Amino acid sequence: MGFCKFSMFSFLCLVIVLFGVHGEENAHVLLMNDRASLLSFMKGVVSDPGGVFENWKNSSDFHICNWSGVKCNSASERVTELILNATFLRGTISPALANLSSLTVLDLSGNFFHGHIPKELGSLSHLRQLSLSWNLLEGKIPYELGFLQNIIYLDLGSNRLDGEIPESIFCNGSFSLEYIDLSNNSLSSQIPLNNECVLTKLRFLLLWSNKIVGRVPRALSNSTHLEWLDLASNMLSGELPSEIVGEMPRLQILALSYNDFVSHDGNTNLEPFFSSLANSSDLQELELAGNNLGGELPYIIGDLSTNLVQLHLDENLIYGSIPPHISNLVNLNLLNLSSNLINGSIPQKLCRMGMLERVYLSNNSLSGEIPSALGDILHLGLLDLSRNNLSGSIPDSFANLPQLRRLLLYGNQLSGTIPPSLGKCVNLEILDLSHNKISGVIPSEVAGLRSLKLYLNLSSNHLYGHLPLELSKMDMVLAIDLSSNNVSGTIPPQLKSCIALENLNLSHNSLEGTLPFSVGQLPYLRELDLSSNQLIGEIPQSLQVSPTLKHLNLSFNKFSGNVSNKGAFASITMDSFLGNYGLCGSIKGMPKCRKRHSHHLLILSILLSLFATATPIFCIFGYRLVLRSKIRRRQLAVFNGGEDLKDEEQDQRKELNYPRVSYRQLLEATGGFSASSLIGSGQFGHVYKGVLQDNTRIAVKVLDAKSSAGEISRSFKRECQVLKRTRHRNLIRIITICSRPEFKALVLPLMANGSLERHLYPSHGLRNGLDLVQLVSICSDVAEGVAYLHHHSPVKVIHCDLKPSNILLDDDMTALVTDFGISRLVKGSDNQSVSAMDTMTFSSKEGLLCGSVGYIAPEYGLGKRASTEGDVYSFGVLLLEIVTGRRPTDLLIHEASSLHELVKSHYPYKLEPIVEEALDRCSPSAMPTHYSKIWRDVILEMIELGLMCTQYSPSTRPSMLDVAHEMGRLKEYLSNPPSVQLVEEATSKVKASN
Repeated sequence: MGFCKFSMFSFLCLVIVLFGVHGEENAHVLLMNDRASLLSFMKGVVSDPGGVFENWKNSSDFHICNWSGVKCNSASERVTELILNATFLRGTISPALANLSSLTVLDLSGNFFHGHIPKELGSLSHLRQLSLSWNLLEGKIPYELGFLQNIIYLDLGSNRLDGEIPESIFCNGSFSLEYIDLSNNSLSSQIPLNNECVLTKLRFLLLWSNKIVGRVPRALSNSTHLEWLDLASNMLSGELPSEIVGEMPRLQILALSYNDFVSHDGNTNLEPFFSSLANSSDLQELELAGNNLGGELPYIIGDLSTNLVQLHLDENLIYGSIPPHISNLVNLNLLNLSSNLINGSIPQKLCRMGMLERVYLSNNSLSGEIPSALGDILHLGLLDLSRNNLSGSIPDSFANLPQLRRLLLYGNQLSGTIPPSLGKCVNLEILDLSHNKISGVIPSEVAGLRSLKLYLNLSSNHLYGHLPLELSKMDMVLAIDLSSNNVSGTIPPQLKSCIALENLNLSHNSLEGTLPFSVGQLPYLRELDLSSNQLIGEIPQSLQVSPTLKHLNLSFNKFSGNVSNKGAFASITMDSFLGNYGLCGSIKGMPKCRKRHSHHLLILSILLSLFATATPIFCIFGYRLVLRSKIRRRQLAVFNGGEDLKDEEQDQRKELNYPRVSYRQLLEATGGFSASSLIGSGQFGHVYKGVLQDNTRIAVKVLDAKSSAGEISRSFKRECQVLKRTRHRNLIRIITICSRPEFKALVLPLMANGSLERHLYPSHGLRNGLDLVQLVSICSDVAEGVAYLHHHSPVKVIHCDLKPSNILLDDDMTALVTDFGISRLVKGSDNQSVSAMDTMTFSSKEGLLCGSVGYIAPEYGLGKRASTEGDVYSFGVLLLEIVTGRRPTDLLIHEASSLHELVKSHYPYKLEPIVEEALDRCSPSAMPTHYSKIWRDVILEMIELGLMCTQYSPSTRPSMLDVAHEMGRLKEYLSNPPSVQLVEEATSKVKASN
């Protein structure tokens, strides 16, 4: 009996031991399986520009939990999270990821994965978060994804997915989903939700910009926790879903714009829908634009949540008057009722909505006077009342609007005079009062509005009197249109001060006298219309030699004299000169002049010759300056006996006080400065990547010993001085230097995301991986960094070579300005250089100018010394380059001489192709209409800012502080509009509950 007891005990011990051994072996097998799955996934990635997989490839052990993007369970060491979002990976998603059986989070969003979504992912039974948005994935959504019983967060938005939405996504039996984003794809069919599928926990449903048809399913009313419902830009139909949204008291964003919805009672009654939102006390944004909704705006619209900040009802068939009760929405900052059939007057009570920033009431049938109370809305920045039947005078109270930037009142029946008080709107950029019945003279206060940056349009009114001389103060305006009035007198020669002017239209007036020679000297004038006036005399030769003039109309005046078909007139036809019976010349259809030796032709020939040779003269002038500078440097070097060069290394080490890194260490770190380590080249040397013994990843900028020793020394010393004296989050920091007589190098931190240039112009035909939000953020960072150099640095610094290759991006895509090799350290307000030898540097091999070709300010070509305005010009070129997607050196001769000229030729009425291309390039797929409006606004403002920064005259360019402020505003607006900010907060909450 005792023996039996002993034997049984021994047997149980043996079983326990065997199970323990088997358990350890099984755990090891599972870990090996996880490792194999990750390695298989890595093989499907064909491009890893950020070096994400470096420690995957170099790992010699099985500690996969230390790999980038991988998180494990602390006890079992099984992989639980794989997060590789926004790492610019390119390739396909391997089905092997389905073998990570303990995975709870899979986030591959913001990359360039293509191909299909592996159906095998549906077997990840523990998965709670799946994020594959903002990729290039195509095909259908696998039905198997509906088998994810524990999924809480599903984001497949912004891909190229098509076909039907699998019913299993909405009806998977678990009802655990809180966040569904399938937006910005090409999904069709209806929303597959029925009464058997109750998504009681659903808080976010984003299906915008697809091809979804049918009605909003009634079963959605069971999702009473919904906070964001975005079905905009689809093909949904039927009545507005009043009964459904009425069951969603937590709604914050409701977007139904650009569908085929109608209102109740045969598209005549909006009241039931607005009544259904009465209990949505958290509602912040309501979008119903572009649905052809009929009916009047009900009184109860004012009973919506006082948290409402945006109301989009534009492009519908809404009629009747605007209910004064709408003024109860006291926190509204955007009201858009444009393009409807609204009549009646503008309610006085709108002034109670003190937070309004943008008001669109255009293209309606509003009548009566413009309420002076609108002048009490102090935050108002845009007011568009155009194309209505408004009458009366323009209120003086608009002068009280300190933020007013755009005032559009054209296409009404306004009378009276232009209030001089509008001259107090110091931030006004656009003023359009055209096509009204306004009379009187043009007030000098308004004519002198220097803030106007875009256009002044007073055409088609009853204005009279002389052109005010104050118009010459508008040195930033791009277009002036005073046509179809009764303006008389002469054209003032002082208009030549409007140096940014591209379009001048003074046609159909009573102007007389001669056309000033100075008008043809406007440096950017492209269109000039002076037709139907009483102008006399000869046509100024300055128009013919204008390098920019493309469209000219001088018809029906009293011009006389000879007209040649040379220069700018080579492409202009007889239609530009009709009704001027005193003209003769070589234009086809124009009477021939009598044969006589005309000194005018000789003068014209000389002028054209001088113009054609202007550029070589500037180059010769610049070259002579270079020679003079070189001679001066040599004299100084001889005089100083070479002491500056002799003490340089000691001075640098003493001043910088950074850790020592030997030449041998740099050799080891970069593999002997091998070609495989080379990541960039510049005028003064090469840049190599490397890893120090302490695993610090570095970039080594080695100055080329083959170049002039003096230039190397000065460049090295200059860059060290700048990096030593400046400290800013958007400027590259220095780790240390290595300086020997025959070798000089700067050791900098390696930026994993490389330069901005690499992202703007990726190799092998790959598309730009940066979206508009990232690009604006990068430009804002650059502007902040350069503004610091210009205005806040202990010693003012002029960079002199701002361009995409000199902008680096760190791990979180923060931009850092680098390469100060030709920068200038200046003192005082007059940009006086610290060193006499540093007054100017000509460094472009092609142009012998300060900077790189395409980014060089035009005044540098005239021998002007480097200035902060030159950096502003380069930044402006950068903005235009980002918007157009073209290098400034890639323009064809027949297109334009610069990016500035190219964009200006389209501004302001022909920008649509540029904007569309920018939208396509800066987003993986087309944006939905209501979202793309925000992006379009930002792109247009980037264009405007770029044009301002690249104006010909340095004095008219904004300061870098102003530029940084504008870019910061765009960054905040684009990154955090109320709706976007809300979804980010909500997404964080959903993920936190995961």
